[in-house]
Amino acid sequence: MNTITVIGSINLDRTIRVNQMPKPGETMHTKEIFSSGGGKGANQAVAAKRSEAKTHFIGGIGNDEAGQVMLELLKQEEINVTGILEFENENTGQAYIIVDNEGENSIMIHAGANNAFTPIHVQKHRQTIEQSDFLIAQFESAIESTIEAFSIARAAGVTTILNPAPAFSEVPQDLLKVTDIIIPNETETEILTGIKITDEVSMEQAATVLHELGIQVVIITVGSKGAYYHTADNSGMIPAFKVEAVDTTAAGDTFIGSMSSVLKKDFSNLESAIRYGNKASSITVQRFGAQPSIPYRNEIM
Repeated sequence: MNTITVIGSINLDRTIRVNQMPKPGETMHTKEIFSSGGGKGANQAVAAKRSEAKTHFIGGIGNDEAGQVMLELLKQEEINVTGILEFENENTGQAYIIVDNEGENSIMIHAGANNAFTPIHVQKHRQTIEQSDFLIAQFESAIESTIEAFSIARAAGVTTILNPAPAFSEVPQDLLKVTDIIIPNETETEILTGIKITDEVSMEQAATVLHELGIQVVIITVGSKGAYYHTADNSGMIPAFKVEAVDTTAAGDTFIGSMSSVLKKDFSNLESAIRYGNKASSITVQRFGAQPSIPYRNEIM
């Protein structure tokens, strides 16, 4: 299996289950409330590790109870946490998630320590990055630190994977220039390219725009429909597995972490790696919570 380093977010998730999403000004009773490990970065690392990749993490937590809970959870997964810095005057990142009966969610994030670690901290873990097969990042932590990590990876021949979420319209060119694989969803793709995703033709048009930025592989995730991929040589749609979703939290993170654990560096097995990621995420959406829902390799197989 691959060696993967994830740089990014660590959040303690607070999940509230409701029958339907509240309207503005509405008060309602909840069905259930619970806490679990989360954060897009941590979710992706857990997914990679549960698919048996050797996994390292670079990020930050606060000197608080939430930080200790998250650090212990990652240690239990046997993820290398030496790259996680503890900050005295920052809160650990937290996410507040509402999930309705249809499995759809609404998420509010407090970044906290996720935005506190700097490029200098990243440089201290240069060797970890350089010895990886893949480096994964998202937009839930400081962008300057991600650019530094991707630059180190590019110089060392390490493949970089960018999950541009939560999306913002003006992604620094310095980051896109050192991105090998980009994995946005439909909404994020439209924000990045200005092209509304409605079908495979529009996905191909958006992928072309992203290729022009120097990105080798574009994978657009489209929820229950699956994932569209586009490279210089091939393109196509890999259908999702049809299941009854109860909570879509961490579905995309599971896809990315799981897929990267089996993807070859020359991308020769890209289709089968995407299909593996689809299988993993189809299991995730049938369970509640972020990290508790992520499957192990034996379940996926």
